[in-house]
Amino acid sequence: MNLSVVIPVYNEEKTIKLLCHHINNVLDKIEESAEIVVVDDGSTDGTYDFLKEMKKEIKELKVIRLRANFGQTAALSAGFKHASGDIVITMDADLQNDPDDIPLLLEKMGEDYDVVSGWRRYRKDPWLTRKLPSYWANKIISLITGVRLHDYGCTLKAYRREILENVELYGQMHRFIPALAKWVGGRIGEVAVTHHPRKHGKSKYGIGRTIRVILDLMTVKFLLSYSSSPIQIFGLIGMGAGGVGFVWTVYLIIQRLFFEVPLGGRPALLLAIMLIFLGVQFISMGLLGELLIRIYHESQKKPIYIVKDVL
Repeated sequence: MNLSVVIPVYNEEKTIKLLCHHINNVLDKIEESAEIVVVDDGSTDGTYDFLKEMKKEIKELKVIRLRANFGQTAALSAGFKHASGDIVITMDADLQNDPDDIPLLLEKMGEDYDVVSGWRRYRKDPWLTRKLPSYWANKIISLITGVRLHDYGCTLKAYRREILENVELYGQMHRFIPALAKWVGGRIGEVAVTHHPRKHGKSKYGIGRTIRVILDLMTVKFLLSYSSSPIQIFGLIGMGAGGVGFVWTVYLIIQRLFFEVPLGGRPALLLAIMLIFLGVQFISMGLLGELLIRIYHESQKKPIYIVKDVL
């Protein structure tokens, strides 16, 4: 199989039939073997019934039904696992992504990219509640991860299978796959895609997800920079805090012994000692992290490198 189109769906009975037929028509024009993988993420409406009916019409359709609503990251992960294509394209089921952009992503992949991300350049969403927060979120994510993209939140993306095989997804980390792909040596590209206004249903995203996205961003930053050597970050913080505490303690002792400055009633000595203990704790956390990293890699025989080619 050359191409798999993975679509996570949740309560999209009004759009899923039209979307699958549209994708199937686009794939018929592509001279490659292709399949459509739809992951029903615990829908409570008639989405799964529609999918069962469409399976009779579209033989290239593969339907994965999850037992409950596990979230978009879990649904995409399930889709990746069951997809057979060398190239995997993901898209939303709400008809805001346009299947006619699939050839555009494939053309960009032909320029030796491992991941091609869609950019909703002319996004058809409310400015205050969606476009403005998304603009600043993309700026922050690009700054922290070092992967400069205009639109991390666009689900319409294309991936090479070998990249996905080296990326594990948890939490809300599906939006950070381009950054994780860079971690495993992937080449990242971007292309402007069409974005349609929502006609059916309502968005599954809300302001409540912002906190979880921020926490996942911290995880991604840690993975990108310190996952193979956590002592580099915890040890640095520990040495900084412990060093300040030690110098401060010596200064206070000198004041007391040579200048007879009383320490009673001053919290400075207690704070300095606390900084020393805090530094020891951070260094200890770094050492424990080093042990865990070694257990993780050695128990799974997982190398700290990824080979692209051997001549």
